[in-house]
Amino acid sequence: MGPELELLLPLLDERARRLVLGAVAWAAGEGGTAAVASVAGASWQTVANGAAELASGDSAAPGRVRRPGAGRKKLADSDPGLVPALRALLEESTRGDPCSPLMWTTLSLRDIAAGLAAQGYRCGKNAVARLLAAQGFSLQGNSRTIEGRRHPDRDAQFRYVNERAKEFLAAGDPVISVDTKKKEPVGQYASRGRSWRPRGEPVRVRDHDFPDPGEGVAIPYGIYDVSANAGFVNVGTDHDTPAFAAESIRRWWQDIGAGRYPGTRRLLVTCDAGGSNDHRKRAWKSELAALAAETGLEITVCHFPPGTSKWNKIEHRLFCHITRTWRARPLLTPGDAAAGIAATVTGQGLKCTAVLDDGDYPTGLKVPPARVKELEDRCLGRGPFRGEWNYALLPVPRPGTPEPVPEPQRPGRVPAGVLNRPALTGTRPQDLAALAEALNGPFEARLAQRNYRLRKGPRVNRARTEAPSGNRRLTLTDHLIALALRRHLKLPGRAISALLGVDESSANRAVALAAELLTAACLTLPAAPPPEDIPRTPGELLGYAAANEIPLTIPENGYPMPERFRTRTNKTTRDTPETAN
Repeated sequence: MGPELELLLPLLDERARRLVLGAVAWAAGEGGTAAVASVAGASWQTVANGAAELASGDSAAPGRVRRPGAGRKKLADSDPGLVPALRALLEESTRGDPCSPLMWTTLSLRDIAAGLAAQGYRCGKNAVARLLAAQGFSLQGNSRTIEGRRHPDRDAQFRYVNERAKEFLAAGDPVISVDTKKKEPVGQYASRGRSWRPRGEPVRVRDHDFPDPGEGVAIPYGIYDVSANAGFVNVGTDHDTPAFAAESIRRWWQDIGAGRYPGTRRLLVTCDAGGSNDHRKRAWKSELAALAAETGLEITVCHFPPGTSKWNKIEHRLFCHITRTWRARPLLTPGDAAAGIAATVTGQGLKCTAVLDDGDYPTGLKVPPARVKELEDRCLGRGPFRGEWNYALLPVPRPGTPEPVPEPQRPGRVPAGVLNRPALTGTRPQDLAALAEALNGPFEARLAQRNYRLRKGPRVNRARTEAPSGNRRLTLTDHLIALALRRHLKLPGRAISALLGVDESSANRAVALAAELLTAACLTLPAAPPPEDIPRTPGELLGYAAANEIPLTIPENGYPMPERFRTRTNKTTRDTPETAN
């Protein structure tokens, strides 16, 4: 075989190669088939078939490489029961039939082939793939289209929101869409998506997504300006609360809105029906009312019906583009999250501003009933359609209703650090701290038992809040200080209550409880001998403290201090069992 043929063969298809090699072997005569096959590196049968086709003239039709009927038959043709068995497996798995030989969690090509083999049908994974494609199957994910229970006023509310937005935009008033984006963990955590990087140098992140409480989270609350096609995101680090949502709107107005819409007196806010801007949360309305009074804007709020949050414009006008900017980029700090948001732009002209908010927004805060009544009577205007979803916060409260009576302030108290002095308690602070640590378990158990008895049932799992006028809860250290004051300076319960800022009964109960805990734990309160001249009046107590360089003052807004603790000839306060020790 010459060099010309060696250059020609790689350019030919299977049929042409077979015929060329057969022609060379035929021309070589006897022994040519074996010689050509050896030199060309082809099969002897291939060369012989080519020579036979040339000799007989019976070759493949134009457009074909081989004659019809060559090769093995397809499995679906040779075994008519294969396709019905395959469809039965898929239908049983789709229905979730527990008796199906193939579990729904194992729908892979290899497992389907194994399921067919268990029924006597031998079929490889590639053949399964071809059969599935021929039957109209393909790999598909879930389609998130089911919206749940459809509210009867869903379409009417959408039409109402649309009409209000058109009205505001036509008048040149701002219309914003607000919502909270998904919380993002801060740290070396993986972010979905891919980005261009040098080959073999991916960004290395943690191998798990368990959040680290020490690193915190980034909470983006977004405001999308519909008419300006601009976004503003306030990135918080604490909690997603109504106060945080209102503060985000406030920052948008102060930084951008007031300059973009000078002279406007109205603002339309469209938002979801849940989350921190839930229409059922009183704190959301209270915070917006404060914002309306501060800015002088009439803030109109329209909520989308429940279960339709994906129709909120901010979802597909701002948040999706922020997710694209964050792709394959770990957010090491909240500042990184804000920087990525600020870099978000689109070809349609979207620009975004981001600020970092490191303020504290505690959860569980309650709106007092008086404030709720004031909102309904003076500050809130319900819309003509679905007033719970459509309402306005007035910048100036309606007249005719008297101002709410301010709630009384909690009585003042002397700080524990001032009272916990050896001259007052007769005990060193470190000894008192050691006793508090040793008695903490029994103290909490006793407190839980008492609360259970007062509630007449188990505790309701809700955040603990204290109103400004609520009772002060004494700590275990306060209990021990009360007992030490009683034993060392012989102070009565009324004097101790004035120092701790609690009622006299609470002070006496604290003294008794501290004595009981010490007795039950077989512990004693180390105490120095009482002073020779025990203070008998508030003035003497203040003078005694000043002589020992203790900055003791009696709170002016606290519980009243008795004019005299006891007379010099006869005690006016009887010794209780715990003071007789």
